[in-house]
Amino acid sequence: MSLSSVVDRIDALLPQTQCTQCGYEGCRPYAQAIAQDGEAINRCPPGGQDGVKALAQLLSTAEIPLDAACGEHAPLTVAVIDESHCIGCTLCIQACPVDAIIGANKVMHTVAADLCTGCGLCLPPCPVDCIDMQPAQHEWSIALADKARANHQSRQRRLLMQHPEASSLAARTLANKASLSAAAGHDQAAK
Repeated sequence: MSLSSVVDRIDALLPQTQCTQCGYEGCRPYAQAIAQDGEAINRCPPGGQDGVKALAQLLSTAEIPLDAACGEHAPLTVAVIDESHCIGCTLCIQACPVDAIIGANKVMHTVAADLCTGCGLCLPPCPVDCIDMQPAQHEWSIALADKARANHQSRQRRLLMQHPEASSLAARTLANKASLSAAAGHDQAAK
């Protein structure tokens, strides 16, 4: 089996939340790290222990406990914006890895709940703390993961077309938005 096929199969088992809790910029880079570099299979909190078990079976390796340092498995949530407090700064839109937030500069934003993966990357950059994570009214499914993967890939292509210069400040800023957002969530000064 080719390396790209192994990466595809690993990626297909990941929940596609693109949350970066694993330490990678998304599910595909984590899948590549597992396949190419032997990264641990237990770094995906959204996938939970069931995800670890599925990866262990796929790779014919031992199932290990979910790495608590990456976070804990939790029920699916979706972002909800208190639209009466939204100032239209677009920082949440820029942080959303699946384009689930709709709005424009200086115009109130809203979340398309059926597109939201519950990653929480929109929370840290919000300067007015008007975003809350609330229980989803549905369970995560393979169909939703496939939709989230497609949305993430579409966003990545769009950003690459807008900023093809790989080493420019704009490209680096957009590429690092999710990790910066995650870091700000743990450091109020960074926010």
